[in-house]
Amino acid sequence: MIRPPFAIIYEDNHLLVVNKPAGLPTMGVRGDRRSVVSLLRHYIKTRDQKTGNVFLGVVSRLDTPVTGVVILAKTTKAARRLNEQFRAGSVLKTYWAVIEKCPDPREGQWSDWLVSGGRHGRARLVEPEFPEAKQAVTQYRVLRYLADKVLVELQPVTGRKHQLRAQLAARGLAIWGDRKYGSRKRFPVGLALHARRLELSHPIGQEPLVLEAPLPLVWNQVGIKE
Repeated sequence: MIRPPFAIIYEDNHLLVVNKPAGLPTMGVRGDRRSVVSLLRHYIKTRDQKTGNVFLGVVSRLDTPVTGVVILAKTTKAARRLNEQFRAGSVLKTYWAVIEKCPDPREGQWSDWLVSGGRHGRARLVEPEFPEAKQAVTQYRVLRYLADKVLVELQPVTGRKHQLRAQLAARGLAIWGDRKYGSRKRFPVGLALHARRLELSHPIGQEPLVLEAPLPLVWNQVGIKE
């Protein structure tokens, strides 16, 4: 029996949804480096005994240190329709993050302007008139307090590069383990940001899909359980 390289959340003839581990890029790396896409292509090719190339279109991607739901399309038709949903803003994206202190207020919405590609590859908040600035909107709420940490739920309305990491850090709420954005707290693997759930319509059947990724076991080491 061929085992998948990591947990599969959902699969049919059109979609493959996985729970991405920390430390693995989604795609776009040199041929000698592993990625979510390269590992899954090899897995499907071996499992299904395919002789030709395996098509996998990345519909949602995560930063290398981030864990959680990643959607890949197995056909070009599914990829096109899923991308249309993301562009239209009809996909509900939910993330969980561990931060050092409580946001004030405990629930609300942040609206900022970001530019990416700055020093060390970081995004930063700027004024709206700044060249190439893009609006970043995120809804948030506190889920749980623990001794020295806070678990928050984040729902990005827009999809800018490093949006959640930059918005939190700018408010003194850097994610645990996110040294790029100023965190001094250590996290066992990667950083404490997890793509918890995606809610969308199936690209072919149109039925609603709720795709949820369990937390990595390392979150237990800092006191966060399901």
